[in-house]
Amino acid sequence: MARSSTGFVTALTAGALVVVGFLTYQASANAPADLGKSKADTSPTATASRSPKEKTDPKALPAQSGAGERVVYALGADRVWLVGGNGKAQRTYKVTPGTVDPAPGKYTVGSRSGTITGTDGVPIEHVVRFANTGGVAIGFSAAVDGSTPEPDPSKQTGGIRESRADGAAMWEFATFGRKIVVVP
Repeated sequence: MARSSTGFVTALTAGALVVVGFLTYQASANAPADLGKSKADTSPTATASRSPKEKTDPKALPAQSGAGERVVYALGADRVWLVGGNGKAQRTYKVTPGTVDPAPGKYTVGSRSGTITGTDGVPIEHVVRFANTGGVAIGFSAAVDGSTPEPDPSKQTGGIRESRADGAAMWEFATFGRKIVVVP
């Protein structure tokens, strides 16, 4: 009897393997194409057009910010990039915007002043103006005392404040006619 029960168990095991194999095949044929992939592999933001640097580095030059030598100003990030002719940022830094923003678009440096008093009454230097919005001049500047306080919301100011070192770098880079690209 031992021989016949061994044959029976072997036949039963073989039959079970066939059934499991068939069910596995059926399940794989009906599985979604993205099963087993991570969320990052299938999310709509994970596309070939975005580099990993753009997703992880807040200092990365924004996409769609133009070409050639230019100043790029990102309104949402309150950040500026001084971009050389090779398309690479030579310098990037945070700024403190005024209460009036320029519209996104392309501008050129139209006027410059070495030292003046800002519309907020603060002595400023290295003023590089590029736009005018509703009668308010928009430009980059550095407070002579080095401060970058938040602007008074009750006043219309177009000064985008930089540190003194960043203001000096902007002054050297952004000469008359230099392209300024403002992105959202």
